[in-house]
Amino acid sequence: MSTRLVLIADTHLPKRARGLHPDLWQELEAADVVFHAGDWVEPALLDELQLRCRRLVGVWGNNDGDELHSRLPETARVEIEGIRFAMTHETGAATGREKRCAERFPDTDVLVFGHSHIPWDTTAGTGLRLLNPGSPTDRRRQPVCTYMTAVADDGVLGDVRVVPVDRVTA
Repeated sequence: MSTRLVLIADTHLPKRARGLHPDLWQELEAADVVFHAGDWVEPALLDELQLRCRRLVGVWGNNDGDELHSRLPETARVEIEGIRFAMTHETGAATGREKRCAERFPDTDVLVFGHSHIPWDTTAGTGLRLLNPGSPTDRRRQPVCTYMTAVADDGVLGDVRVVPVDRVTA
């Protein structure tokens, strides 16, 4: 049986946007598992995702305060459909990222991360897949705000997509 995933990071609510776009909320509510790779900023989004999502995996980011640090780990590890996931907010500079992360997460199939607001999908020489969904609220130097969807099925991560989404300003 396949598992539908939604990956988000760097929501920075309510500083970067008023909320998440309704289309993203539909995806989050329909997903089997939601990953949030940190920089929530306020605990209210964590509370809402816990109420509205079937399963939530989250970590804290560098812009998250004491309450989020007390409620979330710095690194999360879960296995879904035989795929070993790890998630952390920061992975350092883009140069050398694959090698550095492969050394740091040797028993991981997929590493989800955030921080840069730049969508990223690469594979290290060891086979570790690195995914950054970008940000659904703060595009920074990117043309659009983004999140990711994917499907985990019997040990295979497939149908990984970067999805553009409008920023909610009102």
